[in-house]
Amino acid sequence: MILAAADAADAPNGLVKIMQEFGINVPGLLAQMLSFGIVVFILWKFAFKPVLATIGERQQKIDSGLKYAEEMKARLEAAQAEIEARTKEALVQGRQIVADAQKAAKEFADRQQKEAAEKSAGILAKAQESIELEKRKMLAEARTEIARLVVATAERVLAQQLSEADRVRYNESAARDLAQDVANGRL
Repeated sequence: MILAAADAADAPNGLVKIMQEFGINVPGLLAQMLSFGIVVFILWKFAFKPVLATIGERQQKIDSGLKYAEEMKARLEAAQAEIEARTKEALVQGRQIVADAQKAAKEFADRQQKEAAEKSAGILAKAQESIELEKRKMLAEARTEIARLVVATAERVLAQQLSEADRVRYNESAARDLAQDVANGRL
């Protein structure tokens, strides 16, 4: 223990001796440490703190910019998906409109064709009726003319002059006989 006490008393002297051997000037060292502390405080207060604040602000702006870019990317993808959906919907609607238009056009064409067929059938029926009326009129005129010719021939053959009443009676009789022959298919 005595040895430990002697070492303890020698410790400050040993420290002084080591400092002297290495050439350490304690007051100069303390002055340099104080100067270094002041420089560190000034740099911290006026240089590092504002720089760190600016770096923090920029980091926040960068983070918010990245977050905004991610939001915009998500919105863009959603907008593209919506555009694709609307495009597909418009395409389906367009195809439906075209199909409806084609169907309506076909129905219209069929209706027009049917109307045209009905009109042509009506015109054909009217033409046949007109032809039939003309035929009857011509046959009636022909009967009358044939009857007149028969009477005239009969008059010449008989070489006599018929009275007007006889002539009308013979004409009507000949026309009736002729009409019956035509109706029975003999003429």
